[in-house]
Amino acid sequence: MKEIKCPRCGSMFTVDEADYASIVSQVKNAEFTAEVERRLTELHRQQQAEQKAILAQTETKYRAELSRNAVELAKKESEMQRSLMQKDAELARLQQELNAAEQKSRSAMSIALAEKDRVITQMQSSIDQNADKLRIAVMQEQQKAQDEIQKKDTEIAQLKATARLDQQAATIKENSIKAEYENKLKVAQEQIDYYKDLKLRMSTKMIGETLETHCSTQFNQMLRPVMPTAYFEKDNDAADGTKGDFIFRDFGPDGTEYISIMFEMKNEADGTGPKHKNEDFFKKLDSDRRKKNCEFAVLVSLLEPDNELYNGGIVDVSYRYDKMYVIRPQFFLPLITLLTQTSKKSLAYKEELAIARSQSVDVTNFENQLMDFREKFGRNYRLASERFKTAIDEIDKSIQHLQKIKDALIGSENNLRLANDKAEALTIKKLTRNNPTMKAKFEEARAAQKPEE
Repeated sequence: MKEIKCPRCGSMFTVDEADYASIVSQVKNAEFTAEVERRLTELHRQQQAEQKAILAQTETKYRAELSRNAVELAKKESEMQRSLMQKDAELARLQQELNAAEQKSRSAMSIALAEKDRVITQMQSSIDQNADKLRIAVMQEQQKAQDEIQKKDTEIAQLKATARLDQQAATIKENSIKAEYENKLKVAQEQIDYYKDLKLRMSTKMIGETLETHCSTQFNQMLRPVMPTAYFEKDNDAADGTKGDFIFRDFGPDGTEYISIMFEMKNEADGTGPKHKNEDFFKKLDSDRRKKNCEFAVLVSLLEPDNELYNGGIVDVSYRYDKMYVIRPQFFLPLITLLTQTSKKSLAYKEELAIARSQSVDVTNFENQLMDFREKFGRNYRLASERFKTAIDEIDKSIQHLQKIKDALIGSENNLRLANDKAEALTIKKLTRNNPTMKAKFEEARAAQKPEE
């Protein structure tokens, strides 16, 4: 394949070996035709000059002879007649040769013009074939672009459908969680209103005793039937100087203790002296927990009624004191249930731990792994909730990226359409513009094809 530069627009186009040879042959034939025409013209002029010279020479010779010897002219009249006849025969022969040369020149010119027409026809056919090939290639590229755009549209539709389903599921889950917490908030508010009204009707001592009685009654009514082996009693052992309010313990089928909680109940009337804060009782509660060998410490409090932190639910204050929680009374039963269910999962591990200890096996790492499991489980749950929104954002980004790919393919299709329009607008006239040589050849070919007037 060879590349040819268009003299008008400067663009390059490619032709194969056959097309290139055809163009070269056309140029050579054009030069040959010009040379033939030039030589025929020179031959015709030369013959006319020779003929005129011969005639002039003959006329001069005869006139000189007539002037020198008029008598001899008469005598040799017959001889002159013969000579003139010979000259006429010679002239006829020369005229015949001239006519033959002219006929031969016309024949050669006709052959050259026919060859030139054949080359022009072949070149036009080659241009048409290349235009057809270009048109087919453009159509194929357009079809590929359409297929690619359709494929991307399908992917975008699938991603949008998936995103809508995920968003619908997220919306349903969000509404469910919202409704659940609204119900809990409503119950909590009802409990708060109940205890506020209760405080107004009781003395300071009765307030504290009533809160303890309330928690004890709640446990015996709700949890005692499902926890028949559980221990929940007031802490009456003040041997070490202090004591808590209640101690909760529960045991497995073999009698192994798997959970223990030290409870402290705190409340005060609105009219009593300085107001206490929940953190004022953390140190004593932690000390009581350790002295009574309890795993958890829980402060059931109605203090600081306007504190949003404590009104929001179960508050983990383990950053201050290990395994310590602060709750409002309405979360008394839920917290026991939560800690019990969590600790039951570790009951089997504790039983194995007891066996291992009895066999003098070092299980320190096992306990650490158990605690690490609890911490990581909670952390992974939080991360999963946070990353759900991140996944939705990534799906939106993917949709935007595919939309950009679609726009780029549409732009490519427009460029191919413009190239196709330019190819269809390509003509011999445009190819020969600003190319005098090729333009003259095509004009000669057209003139040769017109009928002579």
